[in-house]
Amino acid sequence: MKQFDAIIIGFGKGGKTLAATLAKNGQRVAMIEKSADMYGGTCINIACIPTKSLVHQSNERRLSSDSKEDFYQHAIEQKDALTSLLRDKNFHMLDDLEGVTVFTGAATFLDDEHIQVKTDKGTFELSADKFFINTGSSPITPAFEGLADAEFVYNSTTLQQLDQLPKKLIIIGGGYIGLEFASIYANFGSEVTVIDSSAVFLRNEDRDIAEAVKKVLEAKNITFVVDSKVQSIANRDGGVVVAYQSGDSQQAEVSGDALLLATGRKPNTEGLGLENTSIEVNDRRAIVVDDLLKTTAANIWALGDVNGGPQFTYISLDDFRIVKNQLYGDGSYTRKARSHVPYSVFIDPVLSQVGLNEKMAKEQGIAYKVVTLPAAAIPRARIAQQTEGLLKALIDPDTDAILGCTLFCAESSEMINVVRVAMEVKLPYTFLRDTIFTHPTMSEALNDLFAKADE
Repeated sequence: MKQFDAIIIGFGKGGKTLAATLAKNGQRVAMIEKSADMYGGTCINIACIPTKSLVHQSNERRLSSDSKEDFYQHAIEQKDALTSLLRDKNFHMLDDLEGVTVFTGAATFLDDEHIQVKTDKGTFELSADKFFINTGSSPITPAFEGLADAEFVYNSTTLQQLDQLPKKLIIIGGGYIGLEFASIYANFGSEVTVIDSSAVFLRNEDRDIAEAVKKVLEAKNITFVVDSKVQSIANRDGGVVVAYQSGDSQQAEVSGDALLLATGRKPNTEGLGLENTSIEVNDRRAIVVDDLLKTTAANIWALGDVNGGPQFTYISLDDFRIVKNQLYGDGSYTRKARSHVPYSVFIDPVLSQVGLNEKMAKEQGIAYKVVTLPAAAIPRARIAQQTEGLLKALIDPDTDAILGCTLFCAESSEMINVVRVAMEVKLPYTFLRDTIFTHPTMSEALNDLFAKADE
């Protein structure tokens, strides 16, 4: 049995960054990755990078004279080439590093200090002083009637492997993942229907933002069916049909040649043998951790999606920072110290948010002043011919602090980081109102947005 200083299970952002850091500090590290197709983790192979490649390609389609089918096939090829390149770079980033050994196989805990690794070449055991679990998450498959026998059904991973553009795409799930794929495939030319169980479209967003998003997406030939419960899924006429009931109405159905299940993601804890350890999981099967990301086993940590935190690759990276601060710092950085986490939903245009929106502020009884600016008022948006959207910010009326910001506009995924930095260092809204930005850019819209607070 081979002994290591540390064993990391899962090649995700937090795990791979930690592996390199430990090795550079003289530790002997084993990196266990279940699949050779997942070197570099979920983000690089099946999530952030490939989907954003498709976002970019789908946005470019309006400038192309190619048929939508040819353009889509080219986009899939471009996406595959990119992920293959990054996967290879990530593998060698660790495997070529002195002190790191990469094993491709499935890891199962035998107890708190030993694992079994099953590979194509055989099974062996490893032990270590410390373990770090970074196995990510995977799509949830609901128990819909007829799903097991239905064809042309995909999840967020397998749909990206489809090399023929669906003429009619059905999406079950109106959350952020469902909307991203709806926007992507509508831009490519698919007729898209989104079936959402919620009675309120984007229920966590302010109504003015949600309605602006819905209006833009509906203009892309996306149909939304809200407050709907899926009854069954079946094959029909070389495609798939979904029967559903909306509210108290009669049952209806929609047919298509592809169905995407965008019904959430679950932590990847199955098969890890956690029952053989002192590690506890919660009712969602996420690994229970404290603010230092330690599990209920003294020598084991969990990073990224698997610990039930926000499902973003940059949170996995920030989890690495928490662990690094324990191992090589003063241990002062914890999950509680993490604040103002931004997010972006890469529909077209992009929806980004940080801090509070009006809905949250009202629910928490926080006083605020709201300012808004239509995207059409931004010169850069007119130059780029992307005038759809709305910019919105909340300001503390007593301290001038920025409480939150929602940007539904082109390039908002870049702009939101500027707002986040201002919030993090506790700058008043006047800082963004008066900052010198280059022209013509989308960022300079922050001048005009926050100047609205003086009116």
